[in-house]
Amino acid sequence: MIKVEHLAKRYGELTVLKDVTVDIAKGEVIAIIGPSGTGKSTFLRCLNLLDPPSGGRIEIDGINLLDPATDVPKMRRKMGMVFQSFNLFAHLSVLDNLTLGPIKLLGARKAEAQAKARELLKLVGLAEKAGSFPDELSGGQKQRVAIARCLAMEPQIILFDEPTSALDPTMVSEVLAVMRRLAKEGLTMLVVTHEMDFARDISSRVFYMDEGVIYEQGTPAQIFDQPQREKTRAFIHRIRSVCLRIDSPDFDLYAINAELEQFCEKQILPKKTRQHLLLLVEELLAIYQPRLAAAALELTLGYAEKTGRLELTLDTPGDAPNPLDSDALPDELGLTIITNLAESIDYHTDADGNRLSIRLAAD
Repeated sequence: MIKVEHLAKRYGELTVLKDVTVDIAKGEVIAIIGPSGTGKSTFLRCLNLLDPPSGGRIEIDGINLLDPATDVPKMRRKMGMVFQSFNLFAHLSVLDNLTLGPIKLLGARKAEAQAKARELLKLVGLAEKAGSFPDELSGGQKQRVAIARCLAMEPQIILFDEPTSALDPTMVSEVLAVMRRLAKEGLTMLVVTHEMDFARDISSRVFYMDEGVIYEQGTPAQIFDQPQREKTRAFIHRIRSVCLRIDSPDFDLYAINAELEQFCEKQILPKKTRQHLLLLVEELLAIYQPRLAAAALELTLGYAEKTGRLELTLDTPGDAPNPLDSDALPDELGLTIITNLAESIDYHTDADGNRLSIRLAAD
């Protein structure tokens, strides 16, 4: 359905895409992941010619979009795009936002367009918002309207450019639920996303982009569980962990908790797990606090989706006894809390420093 050959995009001397070649079949759902600034959004914008490519070839159903003889507006109507920022018309009602395109561009009659729009609003769970204006909606509702507006143009392909990145975490799930439904209905979808669990669940293939190329591609299991190339492995490890450096006994516990909470939200971990984790970290930092005047502490939290386990590691330099040795603690209440919350505890020391590793179940 989509055939891309040697696609390139340059802005002056800056090369954003270089030699991207890929085939995408009808009905595939492609998740595009990778660090910021590696060409993911530019790739989507080149596919529908919002950004004209600097070179290469793009075919949709065998028709070369870059051929001067191609009817580009007609071909563009085969592709819908959903942006980060919704792009709804603030002066139009939700219903009118959905009917404008079909009436103006597809020649649909008003009654027909309105009936279709109401069906689509029902599909995205917003039937009761037809008469509302965008400013009266939450961010998640606006994005669902944007998806419905895209569907109103009856595209064969939908391009999603980080559709949840501008949303509060509490609103992300409602948008992802609509996208999951579309994926099950067989629409061809390309999704630039930072929602890794979503990418794993709904995609038929995952493209990892880095330095303007599709650096590695494969099934979700291949990319997330067994990446073959170094940069992919490093990226997957990075998104599954957060590292904090604590170098003063006067640390900001609220800021540390906020970082850990944000990480847990991205991994969609249960509220109970978050509460246990924050309590565990608070007790550990209370034990480590006297040592922080002499040496910094590196706290790393990782999540292994495959096993459903969180692993917390605390690294300090030098040679020091186990901080959880009951003989060295002023009281055993903190230790009791830690041992009750932890699934396993391990302490290791060598010439490189000391590491306390604690695992807990993410359920």
